[in-house]
Amino acid sequence: MKLFLKGERCYTSKCAIEKRNLPPGQHGKARKAKMLGYGLQLREKQKVKRTYGVLENQFRRYFEAADRQRGITGETLLQLLERRLDNAVYRLGFASSFLVNGKKVDIPSYQLRQGDVVSIRASSEKNPAILHAFEEVKGRGVPEWLSVDTAAGTGRVVSLPTREQINLPVQEQLIVELYSK
Repeated sequence: MKLFLKGERCYTSKCAIEKRNLPPGQHGKARKAKMLGYGLQLREKQKVKRTYGVLENQFRRYFEAADRQRGITGETLLQLLERRLDNAVYRLGFASSFLVNGKKVDIPSYQLRQGDVVSIRASSEKNPAILHAFEEVKGRGVPEWLSVDTAAGTGRVVSLPTREQINLPVQEQLIVELYSK
């Protein structure tokens, strides 16, 4: 499945999944293993973990926090992961040096709240990598729960993300079932 982990190439026709959607190796075409039960649940969990770049213990803590909160556990889990600072910075197209509400924050798992403003430091505004990231984000688009002002180099958390706004092909219910055993 296409997880968009290979950078720009996954948004074009050069993506390996688009060219050849087979398992690697000489027996890739012939192998047709059915996945049932535990395998499907584990595959969904691994997909989410790799998409958001979290380790197993971090993911378990996020699940436990989502389980303690009111609401649907799977949707809450995805909201917590989506609100991570590193994810929001990636979605806004910023690079590695940024400020949250005017203060330097370098913790990737920092949880953004509604109304937080993420901005680029003044010394980094003309950095070619940041300018290139802004160009990339124009092609990808910004989620509805975020707003970006590329001229000022700022982004704002307009609202908390809902499941409809999280564009991730995941069945979060399978993850909940896996951890509920």
